[in-house]
Amino acid sequence: MLTNPSQILLRNSDLFVDQEVLVLNYEADLLPKRLLEFANRVEALALDYHHHLQLQPHGGDRLNCSFGHKLPHEASFDTVVIYFPKAKPLAPYLFNLAATHLKPGGRLLVVGENKGGIKSLPKLLPDYFAPAMKRDNARHCLLYSSQLTAKAPAIALQDWVSQYELETPQGQISICNLVGVFSEKRLDPGTQLLLAHLPTLTGRVLDFGCGAGVITAALLKAQPELALECIDINAMALASCELTLAANGMQAKVYPSDGLAQVEGKFAGIISNPPFHDGLQSTTDIATRFVSESNQRLLPAGVWQIVANRHLPYSDTIAAQFGKVSVTAENNKYKLYYYRHPG
Repeated sequence: MLTNPSQILLRNSDLFVDQEVLVLNYEADLLPKRLLEFANRVEALALDYHHHLQLQPHGGDRLNCSFGHKLPHEASFDTVVIYFPKAKPLAPYLFNLAATHLKPGGRLLVVGENKGGIKSLPKLLPDYFAPAMKRDNARHCLLYSSQLTAKAPAIALQDWVSQYELETPQGQISICNLVGVFSEKRLDPGTQLLLAHLPTLTGRVLDFGCGAGVITAALLKAQPELALECIDINAMALASCELTLAANGMQAKVYPSDGLAQVEGKFAGIISNPPFHDGLQSTTDIATRFVSESNQRLLPAGVWQIVANRHLPYSDTIAAQFGKVSVTAENNKYKLYYYRHPG
């Protein structure tokens, strides 16, 4: 089943005939594979690890699949497709990335849902592209086309980073935040509650949904001997976390994981301010699966602690998995859930 933006691309299949195509930030479907019916070759770069895992088994000589914030190699394409990002600040980065991989005069296609901000594209497109032209309008989506008219600046990650100092209960830390990664340039109330009641931990600790690395950096500030592992599904978040660690002179293992599927072994601690948004929709599915999987990942006497919006129905899920619910702190918006594995 193709998403609505993918369907509008497919109905404009004439644009891909005999083309070398790069697809950036694609969605949870197999559109890049479908493009092989028309294109000579397709390269697909996912910024969402779950999307990458769905497409990767279909890779081959004519379809190359990558995950990350950039391609792992240099290549040029006749056409680059961008799925307009849900996080609008990420769009200029994707435009720059697309331009560095387009052949001179190459075509840019940008597709997205009307409610996702795609209507602002003509104002956002940088001046090394021709003015955007509306190509199609269907299924509550828009498809724009443009052409590379000038050489784009080389893309450098440091040009897309916002670095700032953050006061935490554990002390001051430096945060490096890439475009498209949630950040308020202050300690958000949920993380504030979590860090204010951080347990003393030992050994191997997992930060689930690490984002820009705020929780990890605070943990290592207070307990530098910890062996931290940081996982996220978002490529820009993982890159942000690595930059944050470097800015603070800290070390941790940072890698993508779809839930806990790519995590090995068990932990003495699992800490999280879990994500509850999937695209434009609020969902508890991510956190519910995380709770279920966590129960199998704790060592004896291991500590599990998360903070969550109090209106989200985690209590029943936690009780079903762990046998009880301990709310160790709360305020008018958040609850802090705590569990210690018996042993």
